[in-house]
Amino acid sequence: MYIDPELLAELNEEQKQILFYKMREEQLRRWREREEKARMEEAVLRKTARRNQSNGKRVRWLRGQDGEVWVWVMGEAPGDKPYEQISEELIAERARLQAQKEAEELWRQKEAEITKKFRDAMAQEKARIVAEKWKIEMEDRKAAKLEEEKIQEELKKREEEERQKGEELIRQQEEIRAKELYLSLKQAQQHSQHSDDDQEWEEQLRRSKAADEERSHKARRARDEYRRQSLRAIQKGRVAGLSHLFQGTNLSKDQEIKLNNNSVSPLLSPAASSKIWERPSRPLSRDVIIRWFKEEQIPRRAGFERNTNRIAQWFHGIISRQEAEELLMNKSEGAFLVRVSEKIWGYALSYRQQNGFKHFLVDASGDFYSFLGVDPNRHPTLTDLIDFHKEEIITSSGGELLLEPCGQQKTPPDYSPLFE
Repeated sequence: MYIDPELLAELNEEQKQILFYKMREEQLRRWREREEKARMEEAVLRKTARRNQSNGKRVRWLRGQDGEVWVWVMGEAPGDKPYEQISEELIAERARLQAQKEAEELWRQKEAEITKKFRDAMAQEKARIVAEKWKIEMEDRKAAKLEEEKIQEELKKREEEERQKGEELIRQQEEIRAKELYLSLKQAQQHSQHSDDDQEWEEQLRRSKAADEERSHKARRARDEYRRQSLRAIQKGRVAGLSHLFQGTNLSKDQEIKLNNNSVSPLLSPAASSKIWERPSRPLSRDVIIRWFKEEQIPRRAGFERNTNRIAQWFHGIISRQEAEELLMNKSEGAFLVRVSEKIWGYALSYRQQNGFKHFLVDASGDFYSFLGVDPNRHPTLTDLIDFHKEEIITSSGGELLLEPCGQQKTPPDYSPLFE
């Protein structure tokens, strides 16, 4: 397993220990899988060897009262069903079993999607409430707890309703699919009574795969739409997926119209907005990082103060680790700044401690902001993350609290290329 040395250099000791522990777990898992596979192969070989050793079997024909070999012709003996009826029953049973199998697989996918959707929604809501903890007075904490429980109950209720709808939809699709398979098999039988069964099932498998691809395409479109709606909800100050439950921030009417039309940020130039932005797997250059910030971060108000259009005092542009440490050199313990990272799609929080500096990576590649390998909490905005850790420590071992933001010392400020 390989880790980029430059990315490893951005991690502190605690983050490195967590990373090495996860790598060791992955090595053990692969070793156990290899051992289990070898054991199963050995068992199969032994079973095959025992089967080959058994011999001396004989076949004896059943004889009738006349001493001749007894022969039974299907459909001619007393009590036998006609061939057509038996064929109908077999086709119906095969169609039912195939439709049931497809429905079970579809339900497993639907259940996993529903579980993930509402688990993420509950995590988002909890992160939002925790992020605003610093503003809540002591007498309002009980009300905040009741609000969280109420929202969780509502989410559980909605999850159960969606599960029921999903089960009903799967059941209906199973019935429809069973009828389709039955008609398909029946039609194949009428056109070719002497065709091989393998050809029928190959045709059935082809249609099944085509239906699966169509359902997968619809699921991808639904997920893309969900992500787009989540991004819109975050820009309005709401947790993604809960737009009817939370109050949004003040966006201008023109910004909201441009957002609904999937347009780029108004701060971008016309030449840049004419190109469709596709994020690379990792930052490749400063120009790519600036493009990413303008396309994805400005609409999410990264670097702005809460509910204003002013740049936050702690926000800096694309500066190196050494430049950040020079800015924090004469500051007291608890001073901090946030700079745009050149290693990942996100930021680096540089922190002044008593005997040196610490640097924490902030992941912004998804719909949330969170520390890599340190704090599992997710925050809808970068400002929420900073405000949260003004009251809550970042790590239990270091006890880091964000006390004093470190501002600019240059003119123009180092973040000016990001907003040009």
